[in-house]
Order: sequence, then C-alpha cells, then structure tokens
Amino acid sequence: MSDKITHNKFVSLVYTITDDDDNILERIDMPIQYIQGAKSQVIEKIEIALDGHEVGDLVHVTLDPEEGFGAHQPELTFSDDINNVPPQFHSIGAEVEFQNDQGESKIFRVTAIEDGKLTVDGNHPFAGKSITYNITVKEVRDATADELKHGVENMNALH
Repeated sequence: MSDKITHNKFVSLVYTITDDDDNILERIDMPIQYIQGAKSQVIEKIEIALDGHEVGDLVHVTLDPEEGFGAHQPELTFSDDINNVPPQFHSIGAEVEFQNDQGESKIFRVTAIEDGKLTVDGNHPFAGKSITYNITVKEVRDATADELKHGVENMNALH
C-alpha cells in the first residue's frame, strides 16, 4: 500500500509547466523534494492539490497570473538603440543584471531585437500568463526527524 501525501510526508515529484495552448514552458525531470505542510516554498495551491495523492498520480494545477508569476508589468520593459548595448547582450534570451540606487538587483532578459532597437524585460517570462503545473508524484514517505528539523535540500522548487 502506497503512502498518501499528508502533513509531514516527504514528497518527491517531477513536473512540466504548460500554457493555455498546452505548450511546454518548462520541464523538470530531476525530482524535486519537499516536506508537505512544513513551510516549504511550494505554492500553497499546489500543496493543497497534492494532498491525498500517492506515487504515480498525475496532478494538474492551473494558476492564474496572480497565483503564479504575477501580472506583466509594462514599466519593467525598456528599449534602447542596439548600439548603446554591449555586444554580449545582442541575442534573444541574454540576461543582464541591473542595480537601482538602493542597491537592489534585478535580472532583465533580452526579449526583442528589431529595427536597430533592443528590448529588455524585467518580468518573469511567465508573468501575465495562466499556467498549469502537470505534476507526477515519484515518492511519498514519512519524513525523517532530520528532514522535519532541517528541511530538504531542494525544497525551493514549485515557486
């Protein structure tokens, strides 16, 4: 008999994230682990949806932008003449880190290069999108005393 996901269970899973058209936006094939109900960084709606499931179950959780990666903020998108931008950033997907006057850093990605202009965007690539986590449960067991006390190494996934 398989363990069900309940409070204080060690959970291991893999997932894909898809958009409204079922395009795969992200695939995580290396299992991530967390302790159910132990203040992990797993999105609460996902943790609630996983409750009661067991190894082999496929769980779909759809998040609207506010539940997931937030609304797209147009004020985080900037364009400049490509000649004002160092050559190492002249490719779609290139990342550049900017720092404000308070010392806070933010990563911006190059999202467009057109008509001599380069556009960077500080929004998360999934911002403004409804997304679905398609989660496959790989392992469920009682968490050890050490895991309950110290957490699990890669609990930072699914956030």
